[in-house]
Amino acid sequence: MKKFKFTINGNEYAADVMSIEENTAEVAINGVSYTVEIDQKVQTVKTPKLVRTPAIPSTDSHPSVSKTSSPSAPKGTGSIKSPLPGVILDIYVREGDTVKIGQKLIMLEAMKMENNINADKEGRVASIKVSKGDSVMEGDILIVIGE
Repeated sequence: MKKFKFTINGNEYAADVMSIEENTAEVAINGVSYTVEIDQKVQTVKTPKLVRTPAIPSTDSHPSVSKTSSPSAPKGTGSIKSPLPGVILDIYVREGDTVKIGQKLIMLEAMKMENNINADKEGRVASIKVSKGDSVMEGDILIVIGE
């Protein structure tokens, strides 16, 4: 409901617009209700509806791809990806090293905090894709672990 105050020929009027439908409005002036016809059609402003798509982490290859390995696939192979954008502070392994699950691989500075990137699989470090001081984005491959 919108409220207006008018002064016509020195007389004050308090007008309340109760509702508007197409070119007809319900108006109360000084407490008396009137139905008023408007010369032109009034278009109501609609608030836009925000529609968001479901968020899928960028570290996942595809939501329909299984996250477990098949029985015939070699165990412990895969890549370690960056969970956050940041800068590589330190690398604790070298190519050829054998790593175990939970072993600290990389120190990543993200949002002024130091984050340890640990191995989530066992195997041998096949290649290191980053070096100390590199900037990485979320989902970038840091280390490839082979069998």
